[in-house]
Amino acid sequence: MPRPRKPASPFRYFNSAPEVIRLVVLMYVRFPLSLRNVEDLLFERGIDLCHETVRLWWNRFGPLFAGEVRRQRVSRMRGYRHWRWHLDEMYVKLNGEMVYLWRAVDQEGEILESYVTKTRDKKAALAFMKKALKRHGSPEAITTDGLRSYGAALSELGNREKQEVGRWANNRVENSHLPFRRRERAMLRFRQMRTLQKFASVHANVHNLFNHERHLVDRQTYKQRRSAALAEWQALAS
Repeated sequence: MPRPRKPASPFRYFNSAPEVIRLVVLMYVRFPLSLRNVEDLLFERGIDLCHETVRLWWNRFGPLFAGEVRRQRVSRMRGYRHWRWHLDEMYVKLNGEMVYLWRAVDQEGEILESYVTKTRDKKAALAFMKKALKRHGSPEAITTDGLRSYGAALSELGNREKQEVGRWANNRVENSHLPFRRRERAMLRFRQMRTLQKFASVHANVHNLFNHERHLVDRQTYKQRRSAALAEWQALAS
């Protein structure tokens, strides 16, 4: 019986070490840095590369790393059904035109799904919710704002009784927009919907991995969680 073939390494056509590629992607996605900021910071560490290399690597490996982080988290949380979701949409300027970034956040503040559309009607809300439900299962409650598109989409999905609407009930997802807004300013906005969708998904999963709620735990617990997250990142695509 032939042995199963080992999956080919995604780094096989690159001369740089995988550790350097992971570091570059982490610095660019996690922190509000430009391509040239990452280039300069790496040069101080003795790593000489062009800012276009940073662009190539995050476009090539960012979705790969984010997909692995998401799959590991979904597999751990698949059996947990006491989720409370918070849904909201935010404006993002794209070449002078406003588009909508829909986001689903759980009760712990971790971003479950990101979805970009040109409108915020029932059709867009329905596509966003179907994507989130298919990937993460059904929650116990869904908190939204007063946008009627949510109610119409939930009625079609048969989950209208799970909807909760309150004046300050959706602050969890409103606060989760802030890291993305800081990152958006550093990138001087976006130019294509495809790039916005890709970066929003990658940024969400990297943010989830390194979001340790340091204001809620003691220093020792925070250091342990940070070390575990860094070790998980360094093991991606290994």
